[in-house]
Amino acid sequence: MSDKYHYVELQPALHKLTEVGKGPLTSTVHLRSPLPRPRKILCAIGNYREGTDRDPLPLDFFIKSSEAVIGPGETVVLPERQHDIFHHEAELGVVIGAEAHNVKASEAMKYVFGYTAFMDISGRGGIGKPGFNSFLGKSYNTFAPLGPAIATADSIDDPHKLAVRYWVNGHLRHDYNTDDMEHNIPSLIEFASSVTTLTPGDIIACGTNHQGLGPLQDGDIGEIDVQEVGRFSIHVVDPLKRSWPVGIDAVAAARVKEGRPTTG
Repeated sequence: MSDKYHYVELQPALHKLTEVGKGPLTSTVHLRSPLPRPRKILCAIGNYREGTDRDPLPLDFFIKSSEAVIGPGETVVLPERQHDIFHHEAELGVVIGAEAHNVKASEAMKYVFGYTAFMDISGRGGIGKPGFNSFLGKSYNTFAPLGPAIATADSIDDPHKLAVRYWVNGHLRHDYNTDDMEHNIPSLIEFASSVTTLTPGDIIACGTNHQGLGPLQDGDIGEIDVQEVGRFSIHVVDPLKRSWPVGIDAVAAARVKEGRPTTG
């Protein structure tokens, strides 16, 4: 394993930096994304059991544009292209800390620098070939809010036992635990690194439980909290002022769950 940029080497310098100007955040301080332009954002498709008892579905990823990244307190701008709906997806993001290629699951956690909270904003339909679920709708500018910081790997006891929650205008939507992952973080890293070399600063988003899925629309405030990692919010602006029923999208949630039949 290459230890270049690995947290073990950076730890003393980072701890020293935290003592400079240490104090509470104020209205004059604005946090930016801790990773302004990751080279790669690999997003696991689904990857949660969604309350079913079944064998895991095959692992799969899509790539989300790094140009979509914004930070805490910034604004998600819905594009003027027509889509069926715009959804939020609350996820745990894994930040890679050392170059990784063909890494075995048993060694994979050594390549983790830390964790961040990640919103996968998604435009459904309206782009790409008819009848296909194009992931272009997930790569608009501003569609990858992340933050509020990176919780280093040594500060998280078990990333597979973290509560993930998401609110829109103060109303709870996503509310699940990472212990429900189909494929754990070592498996995600092993699979991803068998396809492409992972480099320091790359993000693997671990997927979401779609049972809390809901729309984002003009004027909304979306807020994510990942236990032990952090909490931040974003604003939503839609130049076209479109609207959808407020609350959890029960139809979309049921469709996802029906596609995950129980075993036995």
